[in-house]
Amino acid sequence: MRTPTPRLLVAAATVLALAACSGGGAVDGTPGGSGVRDPYFPKAGNGGYDIGHYDLTLDYDPDADADAGHLTGSATITARATRDLSAFDLDLKGLDVEEVTVEGREARFNRAGQELTVRPAEELNDGETFRVSVRYSGEPETITDPDDSEEGWLPTADGAVGLGEPTGSMAWFPGSHHPSDKATYDLAMTVPEGLGVVSNGELRDERTRDGRTTFTWHTAEPMASHVVTVAVGEWETDRSTTDDGLPVYTAVDPTQADASRKVLKRIPEVMDWAQENFGPYPFSSTGAIVDRDEDAGYALETQNRPYFPGAPDLVLLVHELAHQWYGNSVSPKTWRDMWLNEGFATYAEWLWEEDHGGDSAQETFEALYDGTYYDDEDANDSIWAFPPADPPDAAHISDSPVYQRGAMVLHKIRRTVGDDAFWDLLHGWAAAHRHGNADTEDFTAYVEKSAPNEDFSEIWADWLRGDGRPDSP
Repeated sequence: MRTPTPRLLVAAATVLALAACSGGGAVDGTPGGSGVRDPYFPKAGNGGYDIGHYDLTLDYDPDADADAGHLTGSATITARATRDLSAFDLDLKGLDVEEVTVEGREARFNRAGQELTVRPAEELNDGETFRVSVRYSGEPETITDPDDSEEGWLPTADGAVGLGEPTGSMAWFPGSHHPSDKATYDLAMTVPEGLGVVSNGELRDERTRDGRTTFTWHTAEPMASHVVTVAVGEWETDRSTTDDGLPVYTAVDPTQADASRKVLKRIPEVMDWAQENFGPYPFSSTGAIVDRDEDAGYALETQNRPYFPGAPDLVLLVHELAHQWYGNSVSPKTWRDMWLNEGFATYAEWLWEEDHGGDSAQETFEALYDGTYYDDEDANDSIWAFPPADPPDAAHISDSPVYQRGAMVLHKIRRTVGDDAFWDLLHGWAAAHRHGNADTEDFTAYVEKSAPNEDFSEIWADWLRGDGRPDSP
């Protein structure tokens, strides 16, 4: 008798598991893909459908008998099938799934790693809009990235924060967790009275009953799941508007209030400057979340209001707000395109310094090239470790070449086309892919179309995709 291969055994196990779960009858379509085959995170996201909206209802008890507290959730996801589907996957790491329904009917489901495979009672037709609801609960996980940073659900001194880049949001709600599948969001979270909940978009409601308070947030513009956040804790909140009426909402841990006050008051100034350089702001509000120093190891460009562990300095604030255009509105098609996020935000730092009495962008470029930018020799050498458009693996997508050498590519383009054309390019790129996705090939094609009489071949070959330090700056 021929021994089944491991692949056949896995397939058979999946079929048996699906058959064992509750639900309806047979269907004839094909399953959606378990992942969009991202070059660094192949299981992130899912095939066969496109999500349009998430409706998340969450209840969190930070004092439950678990290190990360206890989370109870209900996620209703509105999506459109992009082919006939007999089954589809959602990304969900950990937590216990109690029930899944599709169009109100109980569906069979199976768990395997981060994949929640759902088999609806009836086949979903190509182009059909459908709703899937998932009830789940448990202790949400902290996920360690390939670069050893932590994301997902991070317990803090007075609550918790959900941070998602690149795949951490699957630790607290099911979905298609890849930047290529953006959606709008409604989020309602209930916490013990005295704690606050800060998320993306606008605060629509806050009400207390029986010792627990529910905060309801709405995000009307498309958002990639890696920039979704929810922060639970004690907050000093402030609401204001910029001169042109844009709402500004800040939430600051009381221990960081004094240190943060001066820099956060400059948000309207930074936003005015950014709109002049990058074009109209793509979202309906702005602001910041400032937690304690020890609560996370990094700042993150969470949509509408970036997250900071401790009071940020002004340049870091500029960096994360610039991401609202480059990274949040124009999101990468894959994680290989990370330099389109970080190179642009880093170059925004250079432009801010240039406009506010610091080094010019040219001086910063030369210091990086000459190896005098950092005090540490290894840090200066690390810029040339790999091309910004081709990190070697998932552990390096946030390394120095993606940031600094990515910014150097933009400066080379600026020197080639001149300042007026370069500022037109910054505005045009943000407008052309507003609320969408783009990759490196889209960007190089856009630059070449914007300046058809210029030759960019050396920039692409040596600075964007070439190994090592180019021979000439």
